[in-house]
This record gives sequence, C-alpha cells and structure tokens, in this order.
Amino acid sequence: MHWVTMWGNAQSTVVPSPAVYAKDITLRYPIFIPFSGKRIRITFDNFCCDEDVRIEGAYLSLGRDLTDETIGEPILLTKNGSSSFIIPKGESFTSDPIDIDLKEGTYLIISFYLKEFTKLTSGVDIVGPLSKGYYAYGNQVLKRRLDINTSKSTSWVYFLANIDLYTEDTNEAIICYGDSITSQDWPDYLLLALRKAGIRNRSVVRKAISGTRILREYTCITYQSYGYSGYHRFEHEISSVAGAKTILIQHGINDIIHPVGVEVNPFRPMTDLPTSEELIEGLKFYNRLCKKYHLKVFYGTLLPIYGWRTYQEFREGLKNEVNEWIRKQACIDFEKEIGIARNGYIQFLEDCDSGDHLHPSKEGYKRMGSLAARTLVDGL
Repeated sequence: MHWVTMWGNAQSTVVPSPAVYAKDITLRYPIFIPFSGKRIRITFDNFCCDEDVRIEGAYLSLGRDLTDETIGEPILLTKNGSSSFIIPKGESFTSDPIDIDLKEGTYLIISFYLKEFTKLTSGVDIVGPLSKGYYAYGNQVLKRRLDINTSKSTSWVYFLANIDLYTEDTNEAIICYGDSITSQDWPDYLLLALRKAGIRNRSVVRKAISGTRILREYTCITYQSYGYSGYHRFEHEISSVAGAKTILIQHGINDIIHPVGVEVNPFRPMTDLPTSEELIEGLKFYNRLCKKYHLKVFYGTLLPIYGWRTYQEFREGLKNEVNEWIRKQACIDFEKEIGIARNGYIQFLEDCDSGDHLHPSKEGYKRMGSLAARTLVDGL
C-alpha cells in the first residue's frame, strides 16, 4: 500500500472583481474516485493569496454523482486534532489521515466552511465531464443537499489542492500540466478513456491554469488570474502529487500569442515574445525537474492557432519550430490528431474547433483524451 493522489488542481489567482472577500460561505466539491483506498488525506493550498485563510469546519461524505447530494454521515477533517485550522499565506497543509473505505467508481464530496471574511483570490477555473463545484451562503457543510435557494454551481476550485488515497501499490497518478487547454476537458476524457480501455489503476491529476505562460508572468490586476510562470509554479505543483510516475505537459502557446505591443495593450509588449530556443529551454527545464521527481515526461504538441485574434505568420512559424522539437521527444501529437493542413496553414478540424480557433470543441477534447490514453496504454 502507498499514498497516491487521486485528484488535484493547481492554484492560481482568481479573475479580479470588486468583491474580493467572502464571509459565511460553504464550498462543496464532488470528486470521482478512480480506484479504491482505505485511508484519505486532503491538502489545502493558499499558494497565491497574500493573507491567511481560516477554515471553520471541513467534512467529507460519500456522494451519488456530480450533484451536491451526500450519502451517509459526514466525517470531520482535522489538522493536529483540531477542526478549525489556518492555511498560512503562500503555504499549504495536509489534513490528518482518516480511515475510510472508498470504492472505485463512486464519488467523494468535500465541504468546508469559511466563517469570517476570507480573501477568495487563490483558486483555479476547471471544467470537464468529471468536474464541478458549488458554493452556498451560510454554514451548510452538514446538509445532505445544499439549499437550492442559497446555492449555485461554480467551476472555480478554491484552496483545495490534492486528495490522496492510501491504496494498492499498483495504483498511480498521471499528472496533466498546462494552461487553459488543460484546465478544460481533455484530462477528464483521458481518465474516462483509460477506464474504457480497462485501465482502472490510474488517476489523472490536473495542474493547469488558464492564461499561464512558461517564461513570464503578469503583475497587473487585469491578468492576475493567468498565474505564475512555469518557472515559478512547476515544481510547487508536481512535487505535491503522491504516487505519480508520468506527466503529460502541454504548455507554451500563450507565450506565443499574448505579446501584441504596448500600443495595442500596455501589459503585453512585444519584448515578451520568446524565441523558439527560449521556449524549448523552458520545456527542457520542466524535464530536468521531472527527472528529480522520477517522472516520465510526455510532451503534447501545441494546437493550431490559425484564425485566432492575434494570429500572424511569425507566430505560426514559432509554434511549428517548437512542435518540431516536441515531436523528437516522447510525444503526444495533439495537433496532428485534431488539426489539418490547408493552404499551407495548420487549422483545426471543423468539428474540433470551439469557434475561437485556439481552444478545442468538446469533440476536440474527447479526441485529445482518447489519443493520450492510447499513447499511455501502449506504454503500460
């Protein structure tokens, strides 16, 4: 038996709004359980907030599905025996382990209560067929179902970083690391495709932040939700995942498409535009850290950008140079799977484009997840 992270997220800074603080609020997250375990521990992370956060009660329950309905009695989470705990600014902590019999294919629901004014700036936006969250006014952590009049679904995950199971030695985690393309659906479809192929001893742990770049990060409030650079955040995220042996990295497109010049956007100077050599060095930096943590690396090719609002031919050339290097590594060729060459440019297949010519459609994400699963199955 060993500890394996069955579910996880990166931490970023949420999209800014005038309402920065929340009070007297319940957060609830249903989590799919990919394999069975006998013990559980939860990691809360305050990596991107500059104030301490106090949780006044956190519970886990069994759930029916991605709805907020719980089954059975809630179990209190503690830290050093206390039910009230603080997450220091910029830090994380892991709860005391709890003995519980969790069955593969069922759901776990995590609920926690923020009683006092809490700065809700540390979180990440995640979507997919296995991803959903809820918030509710008042202390509703012990309710079997949240009050429909005072609760609402949300795709934002606050402070909840990793859920670890004490499980069989044959079970392990796969990390999916990247930007908005990875914070959206394909990691969920990867897990579903693995299970369909009969691979039920793997979890998929998503460490992705929309808008993030490898080489640079924003300091302005306008783009604060784009988070830290890969150089800043990569080790923090991968080092927290227990029982991982494999990582899939699909990152770098924002370094290419963001810079437009200060005359267009004061926060996106053209001096931010990297060379292909600089981007490739960033990917090599990831690989060096992965060796430190004994992770086998698969790189995903960057997706088509033809038609995106900042598209220019020099960006296409830069992307293609990076992809040429990626294809010489252990590679998952996402671009080839959901793209096609037309008139000298690589474009999305028609049914794989969400419409913005940068992010895939649901069909595109399904194909990405299936391709990643096939690649991994071949190596299992």
